[in-house]
Amino acid sequence: MDSYVVLTIIALVGSMACGMLTIPLVLDFCKRKGLYDLPNYRKVHKRAIPRMGGVVFLPSVLVGCIIAFFMARWQGVMRVELSLWTIYFLLGAIAIYITGLIDDVVGLKALNKLVVQILAASALPLSGLYLTNLYGFFGIGEVSWWIGTLITIGIVVFISNAINLIDGIDGLAGSLSIIALAGFMLAFAHCGLWYFVVLIASMIGVILAYLYYNMYGDVNRNRKIFMGDTGSLSIGFILAFLCLKLTVPSSNTSITYSDQNILMAFTLVAVPVLDSCRVAFVRLWHRRSPIQPDKNHIHHKLLRAGLTHHQALFAIVALALFFCVANGLLHHVVSATFIVVADVACYAALHVLLNAAIVRRGGRATVF
Repeated sequence: MDSYVVLTIIALVGSMACGMLTIPLVLDFCKRKGLYDLPNYRKVHKRAIPRMGGVVFLPSVLVGCIIAFFMARWQGVMRVELSLWTIYFLLGAIAIYITGLIDDVVGLKALNKLVVQILAASALPLSGLYLTNLYGFFGIGEVSWWIGTLITIGIVVFISNAINLIDGIDGLAGSLSIIALAGFMLAFAHCGLWYFVVLIASMIGVILAYLYYNMYGDVNRNRKIFMGDTGSLSIGFILAFLCLKLTVPSSNTSITYSDQNILMAFTLVAVPVLDSCRVAFVRLWHRRSPIQPDKNHIHHKLLRAGLTHHQALFAIVALALFFCVANGLLHHVVSATFIVVADVACYAALHVLLNAAIVRRGGRATVF
C-alpha cells in the first residue's frame, strides 16, 4: 500500500480514537456544569442535550495530524512546509473555535460572532489567499484585489454560518460535512497535496466519532451530544478554506485552475449553501431580518411533510450525493454556470413539491 495512503489512514484512525475517548469526558463535564441545548419552539429535540461536542474537533484533528506527520518524518516520505496561507488559516480557525466555545458555554450575541468571523476571514486575503479569477464563471474573468477580497470574506463567513444553520437534526451537519471533506480529500490527493489530505482525513475521523455519540448515544446514560457552535463554525471555516484552496491559483500546486474548480467547490457544499440562500430569501420576502431564526430549513420542511428524523437525514444526504454525481457527470458536457443555475432550479422545484406535501397534510408552506 502507498505510504501516503497509510499516513492518511493513520491520521483518520488517530483522530477518531481521540474523539471516541474525549467526547465522554466532555459529556460528563457538561452534566456537571449544566451545559445543555434546551428544547424550544424552533428545535426538533425534546430533551436537554449537551451541546459541546465540537470542543474535541480541533484537538483531535491536531492529534491525528501529529501522529501522521511523525510517521511521515520517521519514514521520510513527506516534507511539510507551512505557507503563509496555512499559518493565517490556523490563526483564523483558532479564533473561530474559541468564539464557538465561548458561545456554547456562556453565550454570545450574533453580532459579536459575526465580527470575529469577518476578522478571521479577512486574515486569508492578507496572506494572499483570495479569489483573483472566476475563469468565465457567469461571464466573469479576473477580478480586482478589492472585489476578490470582499468575495473571499463573504464566502468564508457565509459557508461557516451555512454549516451552523443546517445543524438541525441528528447527524445532518456531520454527514454533509463528511461528504464535502471526502470530495476535497480526493481532489487534493489527485493533485498530490498530501498534507491537506492528512488534515482532511483527521477531520473526517473526529466527525465519525462525533456522529456515533450524536446519532446512537443514549440520552438516559448521558451519552448523546450535539456539536454546538464550536463544531459547526469550525467545520464551516475549514470547508470555506478548502473551497478557496481549490479555486485560488498557487505556484506550488499541480492543480489546473478553471471554472470547473469553482463548480467542484460549490457542489461539495451545495445543500447547506442553497438552503441558507433560500431561507434568507424567504425571510426578506416576508420583510423579516435574514438572520432571524425560524423553522423553514429543509430539515424542518421534510419533517412537516411527514418524514421521520432518520428519513429526513437520508433524504438530505441523498440530495447532496445527487448533486455530486449529477454535476460530476455534466461538467464535461455543459458549462459550470449552466450547471449551477440548474442546481438552483432543481432545489427550488424540490421545495415547491415539499410545500405541496406540507399543504396536503394541513400545514402552512412558505413562498418556496
